[in-house]
Amino acid sequence: MVSLVGFLQDPKNRKLLFRIVLFVNILIMLTALSSLVVTAFGQEAAAPAQGDKYMGAGIAVAGSTLGAGIAIYGTASSGMAALVEKSELSTWLLLLAGLGEGVAIYGLIIAILILG
Repeated sequence: MVSLVGFLQDPKNRKLLFRIVLFVNILIMLTALSSLVVTAFGQEAAAPAQGDKYMGAGIAVAGSTLGAGIAIYGTASSGMAALVEKSELSTWLLLLAGLGEGVAIYGLIIAILILG
């Protein structure tokens, strides 16, 4: 089984992941734009299904936790290398890892706002 870190080290896989994320973002934007266009031309927009808010909350949490994981991965890998040379940088390492974790908390807050 290939780990995510090993998967992302290959430039071809990075390009593939970037294209997939870009495609999904374009689909989400087109969906939102289509509902705006329908309401702009005076037609009554259909009421959103009950599941739409759950999907939006899930996307918010999934995206934010993925971003937080990438941030903590970068902080941990470079922070451990810095700790080998200067042990007094441990406070900065914890601070930067906490900032990366804050991204996931913001996504969770957005999901709560969407569901509430």
